[in-house]
Amino acid sequence: MSQEQSGIEVSVVSGLSGAGRSTAAKCLEDLGWFVVDNLPPELISTMVELGARSSGAITRVAVVMDVRSRAFTEDLGSVIKDLDARGYKPKVLFLEATDDVLIRRFEQVRRGHPLQGEGRLADGIAAERSLLSRLRAEADLVVDTTGLSVHQLRSKIEDAFGTEATTRTRVTVLSFGYKYGLPMDADLVMDCRFLPNPFWIPELREFNGLDDEVSNYVLGQEGAEEFLQNYQQLLRLVGAGYHREGKRYLTLALGCTGGKHRSVALVTELAKRLAEEEGMTTQTVHRDLGRE
Repeated sequence: MSQEQSGIEVSVVSGLSGAGRSTAAKCLEDLGWFVVDNLPPELISTMVELGARSSGAITRVAVVMDVRSRAFTEDLGSVIKDLDARGYKPKVLFLEATDDVLIRRFEQVRRGHPLQGEGRLADGIAAERSLLSRLRAEADLVVDTTGLSVHQLRSKIEDAFGTEATTRTRVTVLSFGYKYGLPMDADLVMDCRFLPNPFWIPELREFNGLDDEVSNYVLGQEGAEEFLQNYQQLLRLVGAGYHREGKRYLTLALGCTGGKHRSVALVTELAKRLAEEEGMTTQTVHRDLGRE
């Protein structure tokens, strides 16, 4: 039975403590997975069954497991076999790193290893590595995070578990009026007040940037097209950098005096152009439109 037949996709994330499970879990959440951390093994099948009956509300479930769960290896191994027999075909991701790197990571956060007990940190790592050896051997994907940055690990997770839609940068293009204050959630802010204000043209004053009369006027002004082209080129550069750094949400704010004419027209046109860019999805928000 495929995912389409079962209605749900299942992944199990495990590996050595300190190897990056938390980063992997956060990345999967950003990719649209329903993530459960350290669920008792005996409850995994029940949760997957409930997800499969959610009428499409849950389609991708990721279970993050570690040695804190009692009888970890035996219970988890049987659960994976049970899910496989039910047709869910779970994909197992195993994260690991070298001993010296794991020791350095634990020392940096001043935490003990869950299997360390009264012994040394290296003893706990060795015990865990031995305990998980069978699970590692049966994993579908093993990722060694020894030389990986957080952003590089996220990239590997996205390649393995993402789709074209979930790895796109989601861009919100927002218009606002300076008289009402700067938007606090903006990543980049541009000032549109270098263009003539339609407010001072009586026949345009009562319209807004969504109306053709105002839009044609604003976009036809000297400098408007050059601004859009250059800003779009800048955003290609910035967007590519954000993507490499794992940033998937970007808010662009364009402001004019009242947030009614110039910024609205430019935001609408810019969002339309950005929607045609590879790797981006856009939405428009006109924060102050209608406040006057």
